[in-house]
Amino acid sequence: MDPETILDIFNNDLFSSTSLTSAISIVPNSYGRIRELGIFAEEGVPTTSVAISRENDTLNLLPMRPRGGPASVGTRAGADARPFMIPHIPHDDAVLAVDVQNRVSLAPARGLQSVQDMVNKKLITIRNKHAITLEHMRAYALQGLIVDYDGTVVTNLFTEFGVTEKVVDFAFTTGTTDVLSVLRGVSGYMEDNLEGEVMTGLLALCSPEWMDQLLSHPTIKEAYKYYAKEQDPITQDLRRRFVYAGIVFEEYRGVATKLNEDGSKTSRRFIPANTARFVPLGTQDVFRTYFAPPDFVDAANVAPPTGQEQQVFVAPLERMKFGKGVEMHTESNPLPMVKRPKLLVKATMS
Repeated sequence: MDPETILDIFNNDLFSSTSLTSAISIVPNSYGRIRELGIFAEEGVPTTSVAISRENDTLNLLPMRPRGGPASVGTRAGADARPFMIPHIPHDDAVLAVDVQNRVSLAPARGLQSVQDMVNKKLITIRNKHAITLEHMRAYALQGLIVDYDGTVVTNLFTEFGVTEKVVDFAFTTGTTDVLSVLRGVSGYMEDNLEGEVMTGLLALCSPEWMDQLLSHPTIKEAYKYYAKEQDPITQDLRRRFVYAGIVFEEYRGVATKLNEDGSKTSRRFIPANTARFVPLGTQDVFRTYFAPPDFVDAANVAPPTGQEQQVFVAPLERMKFGKGVEMHTESNPLPMVKRPKLLVKATMS
């Protein structure tokens, strides 16, 4: 198949922005326990920032409006509003001539299908990169931080909302520590600070070290033994989940690698060692992931559709100089937000 015919393939409607975005949306998102738990509700907004305000002990999202347009109405709208920029996460890749040549030469009669398969393979990798990036952002949002890929703190939610992070130390090395009493204290703190919100339970996302110390503590061993006896060890991983005192404890091993400027890679754990994070479950408006429109002209000021696990957009393929291949541009624009960071509790161990 000659080069011009190969490049003509990319003019097919299958490789339009709409088709590629639809294709990447149906790729299964296999990354993210936090996503699976459904802690963060998702909402598309037509702007690249959101403003969060507190009114009558209830946090409300204030929509930004175009100049000259109608304003939102409230008794004290904007009196205590805090603006937050929605992160823009672009990622580029490319389909080179050699990639296409190798695939098409194996099945000349299936030129279009072969190229489509190869592009879809790229999309799967790209989707997974965006997915694990969002999981990383959500994990740190549960720690009161909006962070970049390398852990750089973009926004400290405790500082922004003027609250002090609640830290509870579990003295696991002391055999007489009444762990149940400490846990009741955490639950009570959550309930006392709901301020008009509701919750149905508590979740603790635990580092492996913290989880091990919890399950091996003398005051917990017996309870865990009875809990494990009622579970099915064939179908359930008993290391990962334990329900006690109305709290669901889960061992969380989220980790990803960061590519450094020198080409080396650094692993980054989403829940730091020797810690756990307690968060309320069943709240109405505490946890939210906002998605901004992509940086495309035809999508400006249009709220992305809701109902998808993650919004990743793909631009039309761009032909490279000298016909060397085509460039792929993708992006996601998510902001995981915790509107009541006072409800986030950090657990340490000693």
